[in-house]
Amino acid sequence: MPTADLAAAAPEIFLTLAICAVLLVDVFLRDDQRNVTYVLAMLALIGTAAVTLKFSVDHSVVAFSGSYVTDPASGVLKLFAYIIVGIVFLYSRENLEQNGLLKGEFFLLGLFGLLGIMIMISAHSLLTLYLGLEVLALAQYTLVAFNRDSAVSAESAMKYFVLGAIASGTLLYGISLLYGITGTLELDALAQHFGKPGGIGVPALLALAFIVAGIAFKFGAVPFHMWLPDVYQGAPAPVTLYIGSAPKIAAFALVWRVLVEGLGPLHHAGWQDMLIALSVLSLAVGNLLAIAQSNLKRMLAYSTISHVGFILMGFIAGTPQGIQAAMFYTFAYVLMAAAAFGMIILLSRAGFEAERLEDFKGLNARSPWFAFVTLMIMFSMAGVPPFIGFYAKLVVINAVLKSGLVWLAAVGMLFAVIGAFYYIRIVWYMYFAEPEDRTPVGAAVDMRIALSANALGLLALGLLPGPLLDLCARVLGG
Repeated sequence: MPTADLAAAAPEIFLTLAICAVLLVDVFLRDDQRNVTYVLAMLALIGTAAVTLKFSVDHSVVAFSGSYVTDPASGVLKLFAYIIVGIVFLYSRENLEQNGLLKGEFFLLGLFGLLGIMIMISAHSLLTLYLGLEVLALAQYTLVAFNRDSAVSAESAMKYFVLGAIASGTLLYGISLLYGITGTLELDALAQHFGKPGGIGVPALLALAFIVAGIAFKFGAVPFHMWLPDVYQGAPAPVTLYIGSAPKIAAFALVWRVLVEGLGPLHHAGWQDMLIALSVLSLAVGNLLAIAQSNLKRMLAYSTISHVGFILMGFIAGTPQGIQAAMFYTFAYVLMAAAAFGMIILLSRAGFEAERLEDFKGLNARSPWFAFVTLMIMFSMAGVPPFIGFYAKLVVINAVLKSGLVWLAAVGMLFAVIGAFYYIRIVWYMYFAEPEDRTPVGAAVDMRIALSANALGLLALGLLPGPLLDLCARVLGG
C-alpha cells in the first residue's frame, strides 16, 4: 500500500487503533474504575487531533484509488468534530456516574461514531461515504438504547433503527442508480459525467430524488424528521447531547461532498428546488411546533429542524459564499447545541433530568451565573445580536440574497422572528417565574468551567466572527 495513502488516512488509522486499545483496557476495569476509560477516550481524541495536524495538507490529495480524499476543509471539519466529541464526553461523565451509566460503552461508541464522521468527511466515493454513514448510524442506534433499564430509550432506539434502515436503503438505491447511469462512484467522475452536454436525464433525476431523501433523513429535515423529537426525548441526556451536536458536522459533509462536489452540475437541474422545499418546510414546521412543546429536549429537537433549514439555505444559494455560510452556520449550531444540552445535564441529578421548561423556573434565584449562561445560549440560538447565532443567520441570508432568491431570504427572516419566541420564553421562566425546585446547582468544576467557556465563546465569536468565517472561506477555496 502506498505511503501516501496511509498518510492521507493516518487520523482514521490512529483512532481505530486507539479504540481497540481503549476497548482492551476497559475489559479489565471494574465498574468503579470507568473514569480510566473516560481519560483514555480523551487522550485518544487528543492523539487523533495531533495526527490530523501532523498530516495536514494545503491542497487536495486523493488516495486509495480515488475513494478517499484529504484536503484543508476535511482537516478543519475533523478538528472541530474532535472538539465537540471532547465536550460531549466532559459534560456527560458526571451525569452518567450519578445515574449508574458510567460504562466504557458510552465512550467507545462515541469514538466509533466519530470514526464514521471522519470517514464521511474524507469520502471521495459514494461507497466510502455510505460506509462512514453506517458506522456513525450503528453507533447512534446503540447509544440511544444505552440505558437498558429504560423502556422509553428502547422504544426510541427501535424507531430510530427502523426509520434509519429505510433511509439508508433509500440512499443506497439512489447510489446504485447513479452507478448504473455513470459506471462510477467517484465524486469527481460523477461531476465530469453530468457536466457534459446531455449528461442529465430523467434516470439521473430519479437517482437524485432518492439520494436527497436519504440525506434529508440524516439531516433531520422535514418531512423526514419524524424520528428526531422521539429520539431526543427518549435517549438519556448525554446521548441526546452527542446526537444533537457532532453528527451535524457529518451531515454538512454529506451534503457538501455529494451534492456540491459530486452532483454540482445538477444544482439548477434538480437539487436546488428539492432543497428549497426541504428548507422552507423545515423552517416552518420546526419553529411552529417548537412553540407548542413543554419538554425542553423535544423543543430543542424541533429547534434543530429549523436550524437545518438555515444550513440548507446556504447550499441552495449554490455559490462559494453560500457553502462557506453553511459551514459557518454548522459550526455555530453545534457549539450552541452542545451548550444547550450541557445546561440540561448541569441542572440534572441522579434519577432526574431537567428536561421540562418548568425545571428552568427561577434559575436566576438558584444560580445567577448559570441563568446568565443560559440566557447567552438562548439568545444565540434565537439569533439575537451580538451572539454568533445572529451572525450565522446573517451570512446565510446574505448569500441567499446575492443568489437572487429574495423571497427565500424573507421566509428565513420571518421564521427566525417566530422562532425567537420559544427561546425567549425560557429566559422569562428563569428571571420572572418562581422556582419550583430550589435545589442548589451543583456540578464538577471542569464542567462548570467548560460550559461557561462554551457560552462565552458564543458571545466572543459573535463579536469577532471574522477569523472563523475567513477560515471557512480559506479551506473551501473561497
